[in-house]
Amino acid sequence: MAQAQIETKKLSRVGKRPVPVPKGVTIAVSGSKVDVQGPKGKLSQTFHPQIKIVKDGDSIKVDSDASGRDAARLQGLGRALIANMVKGAADGYEQTLDLVGTGYRAELKGKTLHFSLGLSHPVAIELPPQMTANIPADSKGAVLMLACPDKALLGQFSAKIRSFRPPEPYGGKGIRYRDEKIRRKAGKAGKGKAK
Repeated sequence: MAQAQIETKKLSRVGKRPVPVPKGVTIAVSGSKVDVQGPKGKLSQTFHPQIKIVKDGDSIKVDSDASGRDAARLQGLGRALIANMVKGAADGYEQTLDLVGTGYRAELKGKTLHFSLGLSHPVAIELPPQMTANIPADSKGAVLMLACPDKALLGQFSAKIRSFRPPEPYGGKGIRYRDEKIRRKAGKAGKGKAK
């Protein structure tokens, strides 16, 4: 007779840790909706109904009602998202993009970013709400600094800007993240030597 499988709820190692709430940040939990407000902005998110979020003094605890391995996955995801919201509302997130190439530059007009990227048409994109952009004067438009309390929005917006002119491996021209390593390729070195 096969041994009966006992379904036990597994917990995430990361998800078990409470999320500390720093001073100046207020959190309101109503069911599966969490509102976080801090010096850098206000964030709101609705979580999976099987994620249980409890406010415990100066920290937030996350648990899951799901069965099996889904419990740990949902708990870990919920805890990571709440931690990102708290950090974003308290300190915010930043991303720096470098425009590498002759004549490549960015310009900020109101809430719209304009790019000159050597294309046949100008590229313009509207800044999302809560996001700020800064172009240092000494960079001559070759450096774009973005700041936002929402980590996911900042990552998505930065990726969209990078997609206008991704870095190419031969000359290295394009829009790249500040800490990004570009895999460079050698060009056709033996040109004209073979007879």
